[in-house]
Amino acid sequence: MKINNPRMTIKLIILHLMCCLCTQLGRVDSAPSQPLFGCNPSNPDTKSYPFCDTRLPIKDRVRELVTRLSLEEKLAQLTNSAPPIPRLGLPAYEWWSESLHGVSRHGRGFRFNGTFDQNGTVYNGTAVVTAATMFPQIILTASSFDSLLWYRIARAIATEARAMYNVAQGKGLTFWAPNLNIFRDPRWGRGQETPGEDPLLTATYGVSYVRGLQGYTFDGRKTSEHLQASACCKHFTAHDLDNWHGMTRYMFDAKVTKQDMADTFQPPFESCVKKGQATSIMCAYNRVNGVPSCAHYDFLTGIAREQWNFDGYIVSDCNAVPIIYQQQGYAKTPEDAVAAVLNAGMDVECGSYTPRYSKSALDQKKITEEEIDRALNNLFSIRMRLGLFNGDPSKDTSFGKFGPHQVCSDEHQNLALEAARNGIVLLKNAENLLPWPKNSTYSLAVVGPNANSLEVLLGNYEGFPCKTTTILEAVQGRLKGVNVKYHPGCDSVECSTAQIDEVVNIVKDVDYVILVMGLDQTQEREKLDREDLRLPGEQQRLITSVAEAAQKPVVLVLLCGGPVDVSLARDDEKVGSILWAGYPGEAGGVAVADVVFGDHNPGGRLPMTWYPQDFVQVPMTDMRMRPNKSSGYPGRTYRFYQGNKVFEFGYGLSYSTYTYKFASVTQNKLSFITNSNTTQTVFLVSELGTRACEKVKFSAVVQAKNDGTMAGQHPILLFVRPEKRNDESPTKQLIGFESVTLNPGETREVEFIVSPCEHFSKANNDGLMTVDVGVYTLVVGEAEHQINIMI
Repeated sequence: MKINNPRMTIKLIILHLMCCLCTQLGRVDSAPSQPLFGCNPSNPDTKSYPFCDTRLPIKDRVRELVTRLSLEEKLAQLTNSAPPIPRLGLPAYEWWSESLHGVSRHGRGFRFNGTFDQNGTVYNGTAVVTAATMFPQIILTASSFDSLLWYRIARAIATEARAMYNVAQGKGLTFWAPNLNIFRDPRWGRGQETPGEDPLLTATYGVSYVRGLQGYTFDGRKTSEHLQASACCKHFTAHDLDNWHGMTRYMFDAKVTKQDMADTFQPPFESCVKKGQATSIMCAYNRVNGVPSCAHYDFLTGIAREQWNFDGYIVSDCNAVPIIYQQQGYAKTPEDAVAAVLNAGMDVECGSYTPRYSKSALDQKKITEEEIDRALNNLFSIRMRLGLFNGDPSKDTSFGKFGPHQVCSDEHQNLALEAARNGIVLLKNAENLLPWPKNSTYSLAVVGPNANSLEVLLGNYEGFPCKTTTILEAVQGRLKGVNVKYHPGCDSVECSTAQIDEVVNIVKDVDYVILVMGLDQTQEREKLDREDLRLPGEQQRLITSVAEAAQKPVVLVLLCGGPVDVSLARDDEKVGSILWAGYPGEAGGVAVADVVFGDHNPGGRLPMTWYPQDFVQVPMTDMRMRPNKSSGYPGRTYRFYQGNKVFEFGYGLSYSTYTYKFASVTQNKLSFITNSNTTQTVFLVSELGTRACEKVKFSAVVQAKNDGTMAGQHPILLFVRPEKRNDESPTKQLIGFESVTLNPGETREVEFIVSPCEHFSKANNDGLMTVDVGVYTLVVGEAEHQINIMI
């Protein structure tokens, strides 16, 4: 296994050493025990327990286990750090692990500096695995529009997670990812964790990730009797504000219409549960229309369990239960808060409030023991579905073979590079400035606060990467024998003071210049939303000054999760090319160099709208998606926003040019058959029924051709545009996408199955999905095809 690059940033080294020190303080010099599991076949005290009999159905085993627990033991299990039950041979279990874009050092379930004993305590300071593959942050991965790539990444993460668990460096296999909240507002600090602003894109990402992490096939079939890991759809729901102008996620009450809930906020979660078969849901901190998410019976039980048939456990966001009483004042006492969440359907708290006050809530008859048993049945079912009550999981025929040699494997690191390459978006390339020649001798300057930073590549919820290379190092590695001049330009991304004179003196004497600018976790992160869409501090002035002084147009590389208003650079003739690289992960520096020097043809497309600075006049607390002309409210996301844009959703250039046409569409006119004798202009999808909707599906075959001289990985995006428009209807709607590889001159055909009930529908004021009679236009690039919906 490869170890961390010795040039890791100082901050990452300190974090790692601090973690190791904490382990050493309580170290016991002994060999690691077996991985954490129950029902040890070598333990004569547990062999006879029916809950250890693998021949029985899991529901029967769980029910039998729960009946053996005392009330005290039951209540103690309602926290993320579930204690052991020694008399039954049950080890401690940690529900809280993170795997947003790789096995993370955050959470409490996995450690890179030691192993766990049966009680769940780190006790051996010598780690077998010290790093894991860090893939790009999700917002960049999403820009590939490649669902198979997303699945492969999740499979790699699950493999590394099981490998670490098998050598006792994990004490749980329940991971709290993916983040499926819609990137509604460009200022949101956690937008970087999401697949973007479109419901279909977000839903498809969620399904791909969940299937990959849980060990299913790409099309959703189970490959083992056990889950490889457990994925969690979070944060349920309408959660997309952290801390803006003093309004925090803990106090925010999201006022959401039934209409927006139905066709924007809920579809990703519904797909995650129904198509992805996710085994967990996390309820959010915020209230929705006055009710705390974790106390929202209609959401947790009415929708998730009863409508979507969710089969798994529901966990609170960390310490969300006490805020229901202490900050929101929704509950009058701690016992009321605990009762509210358990009655609503929450099963386990990330925190200790629920086990602390559940006994007094029982005594006050605010909850029943049956509700506790329901929660425990859900929790222990997941642990059994993970195979953790079937003897030593490292001996499991499906996942027991995974070991340290598969962590940071060449295969996974190559996948991290592929993901970073395919996500990078080329936003501008005037007069084909890029790619630069690789074999010519020329002088080069690399400028910017993000140019030589390893930490910025990783984004948040990161782990310790296998190896990393900064953009500066990667560029230097491509130009052997060339003196690459470097200057950070600013002391930090904040760039309160820029050394413009020094930089100008450098760049005026070189042939080419790369500026590496943008944001980092000091500007956008969990608990921190932005108040500005411009580049921080003096960054814009630095860009303008360098571009003016340079001999040739400069290349601007942006590292950021949320969009920034770079319209000045976009319109500046001296800025020849702009690349957006998100937070590209451990292989991000190499990926940027591959694109700049033409070893990779960029094909990424923006998964979110880039708004101009004046969008900050819109309150972040306004949850409305649709515009309101009377008040001047512009709406949100490409589907409804009616203002100017810096760059559009789905925008992205390439070193090749691509042309499209509709090769065939099996229907031009469609009729819905109803029992009504009256003329209708709007159909309720629910009244049409599944059979009627199935009958009106049709095939649309799109032909894409690479007219350039370079091969490219290219996403084909299919939109529908209603010709009858109003503020209630999306301007256009993504209804399908496919990533294809096209060689120069090659033509490929991609078939999309179009369902008007699903793809042409929108929600009405009551939250019911409707289809309007009229003309709809299918759109791919410049190609269009009209469909007429009739009575």
